[in-house]
Amino acid sequence: MNRRVIAFIFLICFTGYNLAACAQEYKYPDFAYEFLGPDKHENYNRKMFNFDLGFNKYFLRPVHIMWATILPQYVMDRIFGISNNLEYPIRLVSSLVQKDYHNAGNETKRFFINTTVGLAGMYDPAKRFMKIERSRDNMDKALARRNMKPGTYFVAPVIVFTTTRGLLGRLLDMALNPSSYIGTPVLAAIKAGIAINRTSYWQTIINMVESSFADPYEITKKAFGIDGYIKQNNFDRVEVLSQLQAEDTTDIDSNVKPVSNNALQQELTVSAKIVKGKNKKKSLRVYTETEILESKLGLDKVSITPNIHLANYAPQSPVVDSMRTSLFSFPDVNKSIWNELSPWNRCFANRIKSDSVNLAEGRENYTFRYILQKNKNAPLAILYPSTGDGVKASHPVMFAKMFYDAGYSVVIHGNPFQWEYVKSMPADYRPGLPSQDANMMRESTAKIIAKLEKKYNRKFEHKVIMGTSLAALDVLFMASQESEDNKLGDAQFIAICPPVDLLYSVNVVDQYSREWVNFGDDLKQKVAYASAKAVKMYQSKDDIKFEVNHLPFDEDEAKLFTGFVMHQRLSDVIFAIENAPTNKKSDIYQKIYNMGYDDYITEYIMPERRVFDEEMSHGFGLVAIADYLEKSNNYKIYHTVNDYLITRTQLKQLKQMAGNHLTILDNGAHMGFLYRPEFQEDLARTIEIMKG
Repeated sequence: MNRRVIAFIFLICFTGYNLAACAQEYKYPDFAYEFLGPDKHENYNRKMFNFDLGFNKYFLRPVHIMWATILPQYVMDRIFGISNNLEYPIRLVSSLVQKDYHNAGNETKRFFINTTVGLAGMYDPAKRFMKIERSRDNMDKALARRNMKPGTYFVAPVIVFTTTRGLLGRLLDMALNPSSYIGTPVLAAIKAGIAINRTSYWQTIINMVESSFADPYEITKKAFGIDGYIKQNNFDRVEVLSQLQAEDTTDIDSNVKPVSNNALQQELTVSAKIVKGKNKKKSLRVYTETEILESKLGLDKVSITPNIHLANYAPQSPVVDSMRTSLFSFPDVNKSIWNELSPWNRCFANRIKSDSVNLAEGRENYTFRYILQKNKNAPLAILYPSTGDGVKASHPVMFAKMFYDAGYSVVIHGNPFQWEYVKSMPADYRPGLPSQDANMMRESTAKIIAKLEKKYNRKFEHKVIMGTSLAALDVLFMASQESEDNKLGDAQFIAICPPVDLLYSVNVVDQYSREWVNFGDDLKQKVAYASAKAVKMYQSKDDIKFEVNHLPFDEDEAKLFTGFVMHQRLSDVIFAIENAPTNKKSDIYQKIYNMGYDDYITEYIMPERRVFDEEMSHGFGLVAIADYLEKSNNYKIYHTVNDYLITRTQLKQLKQMAGNHLTILDNGAHMGFLYRPEFQEDLARTIEIMKG
């Protein structure tokens, strides 16, 4: 995946909420309001934003595709470097207006080094050899640093997001840009080529935003706001981030203790009273609540010794370690000399095709992705990504490469708790109940398989079905249902980090989503600082030696990130369920601001049940399919000893039910081990064995 896209994803993930006014008391904050103020012209802005998307789709994108088809990526990068070098006067004047003479000096050094040694800016020796990075200073930032207010926020044609100050800044930038004064036809054509080349880099991001979020307008507005704050506070500069990190003395607490759900907490309390009451005269030992519960469940003798050791993993904390899941990548997945817009780009990711099926009458067709082996007898792998991920998410593409290299044809099916899937299902469908979602997944998967078999005149005799996180839980429910009513034929199942008790996991996620209340007036800076570190890490990891075993985040930042990402995915699902409009302002976000996953369950899934008894709670966990797990041999589960979405007791329960079908890793938290060779090698062996 393009590193600019990765950086943008991290940026928007840290800005995942919307609130009508931060002064109002809602559970979740609105960083669009926090960083930009009220959206006074939202109805107009949404219409103009949709116009811009249409203009991009029918005019700009075809031009960019043609451009990327003519020029290889290497040439495009050289032209991009020249255009950046030409904008030196903008950065210089901006620095001088801010009285930032140090940066003005750095920019001048960069300009002369890159103009001479770097051949007019085609290369960047200033960064490579002297570690002098280009700043993102412009006249909008200069005006902001001189205390000019941003003014009204609005969306303009083609320019997209800006403010009154930003528009003035753009006019000043144009005046300072040497290319603005090109007059001859030949030079004007060169200028047009430079402009096309520069704007083409955003096509992947635009496509990602349109396909990944139910409300592209809102998420892009948030990204614009936080990005402006990062620039104005110089958080995008390496030296500033390094200084701030050196001053950061926050201790990382590796003992994450999430609040358990009410049912489990009541059970612990009652069990403690009963067992302690029975033993108080027989022993002086004080039993922990965990020991009491494990004794009651018959788990006190169950061992959860890890099967896979991750050498030199150097854990930070479970929630920080889980962020390493983003490191899961294979270089050859996107390797090509051509830009991904070009039809000449035949990297693995671009060879994956798209098609669609109708899952419910009167609803949108559901898009899936696939790549088939030439061998018509090849087994089929069906992949379901993590919570909220669609068919274009990066992880299923990486897994698809592993299966494809092992001789499988592959289908990528999105997560059932995802807005596109909701829009394709019956109007009354509400995702989140594992048994229901699993049954729906079986139905949609069967239709996808049938379409491919008919289209390519082949029969998929053997299948391996794999899911991660919430989809892993659903896959195990699918396996249980298939054992009683076979619809998919011969199949085996792989589950990576399934929640053992979904209600417990939901409670943890909601707790992290509400962490923002602990930061008070520091919240805005905390979020911007964490966002800038994430962006810088992913922009620079290809250029400098990157220390994988220590991510630059503390516990609080990791909780903010995790909570914000998960709540954004919930927001998209609610937006789809309520069929909220994208072309005009609505009050849907007033509901979303106050709704966590626990609220979602009680309002949308089981509105008649505000408190769940033990029997109802079992329907959200693997205990409901314990009989299948204990008696079947067609599945494999991967988990870790420190996944923050399950407890030690729940892991013991899973071990008791799954036995040798459970493989435990000694580190990695929630999927923070996917990039490790120890896991990949074991998964590759499992894939080979299941192929038969």
